[in-house]
Amino acid sequence: MLPIDELSQKVSAAFADRTKLKDPAFAAAVRETVARLDAGELRVAEKGPDGWKVHAWVKEAILLFFAVSEMKVMEVGPFEFHDKVPLKKGLDAAGVRVVPPGTVRYGAFVERGAVVMPGYVNIGARVGAGTMVDTWATVGSCAQVGSDVHLSGGVGLGGVLEPPTASPVIIEDRAFLGSRCIVVEGVVVEEEAVLGANVVLTASTPIIDVTGPEERVFKGRVPARSVVIPGMREKQFPAGKYMVPCALIIGQRTQSTDKKTSLNSALRDFGVAV
Repeated sequence: MLPIDELSQKVSAAFADRTKLKDPAFAAAVRETVARLDAGELRVAEKGPDGWKVHAWVKEAILLFFAVSEMKVMEVGPFEFHDKVPLKKGLDAAGVRVVPPGTVRYGAFVERGAVVMPGYVNIGARVGAGTMVDTWATVGSCAQVGSDVHLSGGVGLGGVLEPPTASPVIIEDRAFLGSRCIVVEGVVVEEEAVLGANVVLTASTPIIDVTGPEERVFKGRVPARSVVIPGMREKQFPAGKYMVPCALIIGQRTQSTDKKTSLNSALRDFGVAV
């Protein structure tokens, strides 16, 4: 096992010059990086004192992994797959529940106690302990999902694999995302925030706090413990005035010792659909 400094140097050198992948040492560095991602020893992004930091070289390794891997036929019971990335193994020992036909791809890490219903967790993603990935929810490539998060049915977390320096979608601990929410383009949903059904957040979506006498506008970040619903606002175009999507912060979650009750109550208190 290579030291991190040497591993990152080899990966970045191969990313800058892909002919280096012909050298077994460089190809092995790529495979080792993805294997350590799969084991939870590395991650694409992590939170420190100054906020979230992206490890671009790890994303480079994921991109290079497709170049060093071959297409293979994989059979799982009556199902056949044809791909370069195998399915994750060792779920029983890891204490992770995956309900058929839920899928966790190799190179993703799912912590003990998480549940994946018939949803999808892509390579490079990380899902925290006690988190529920509900039916048809998608955790895109490199998305970082914290502990005790609930991703309701049909939630879509976008994959942000390129460019390698770009921040992934991040859902922090104990957040609740209602049915059919979409979060893409590196948006951060901070701790204990609650998104009502059908909220769509892109990097440019205005997230407007309407709880005070004057609006406060955020972009790319939902503040901690905010309760958010879909909204519309008027915008002038050359052809006239039209309504364009936004998101509205209509309140704050209250603290509760019962996390699950608190999550659902936060929505009911403000009359928000799950």
